[in-house]
Amino acid sequence: MIAPKIQLSEEKIFVKMATLCAKRESCESEIRKKLDRYDLQEDAVKRMITRLEKENYLNERRYCRSFIHDKHQFNKWGRTKIEFALRQKQIPSEVIASAFSEFPGSWFGEPLLELLQRKSKTMKAKNDFEKRTKLIRYALGKGYTMDETLRCLDRLFEKNQL
Repeated sequence: MIAPKIQLSEEKIFVKMATLCAKRESCESEIRKKLDRYDLQEDAVKRMITRLEKENYLNERRYCRSFIHDKHQFNKWGRTKIEFALRQKQIPSEVIASAFSEFPGSWFGEPLLELLQRKSKTMKAKNDFEKRTKLIRYALGKGYTMDETLRCLDRLFEKNQL
């Protein structure tokens, strides 16, 4: 069953969206999804998004920077997974590239060594080859590149920290 569209004035809807954007960073696609609940014409949605951008409630570059920082710091995601998530949110490629350029390249590989050490303690494997394969799969799933992963694994196996 489809939920009926909510009837509110355009100004009240704008205030709701502005409040939402003031509480946390949002991107245009998230706001569009929220606006789908209301009975609005497409031109009204465009006007509202333009106004949110003009009044600096909605800023995709700022959203992108904060998304990259948060996913890296708190979820320990690698560059690839973050980039994919941003593309799913329909952020333009040039905005994504610009936001990534603000972070040093080595910053993305920093938590990987610790992640792999922690993961290796909790996994079961018959031999080093199987353990290495599982750790590679884990790191790739977290969004790290194969080069970063192999570099960290070599350091771990060298030091016998696994």
